[in-house]
Amino acid sequence: MTKIADAIKSIKKAENDADALVESSKEKSIKIIDESKSEANELIKKAKDSANEKAKDNISEIEENARKEADSIISKAQTDATSIKEKAMVNVDEAASLIVKNIL
Repeated sequence: MTKIADAIKSIKKAENDADALVESSKEKSIKIIDESKSEANELIKKAKDSANEKAKDNISEIEENARKEADSIISKAQTDATSIKEKAMVNVDEAASLIVKNIL
C-alpha cells in the first residue's frame, strides 16, 4: 500500500510541477511578447521620426532650390526688360525727330 501511496504522491507532485512549469512558461511568454511589442513600438517610433526628419530635410532642400530658381528667373526677366528698354530707347530719338518733322 505504501508503494501505491508513494506512486500517487509522486504522480501528484509531477502534476503540480508540470502545472507550475506551464504557468511559469505562460508568464515568460507574456513577458517576452510584451517586451517584443515594446521594442517593435520603439523601432516604429524611431522609423517614423527618421522619416519625418528626412521629409523635413527634403522639403527644405526643395524650397531652397525653388528659391534659387525663382531668383534666377527674376534676374533673367530684369536683364531682358533692361535690354528691351535699351533697344527701345535707341529708337526714341529717331521717332521724336520724325514726329517733329511731320508736325512742322
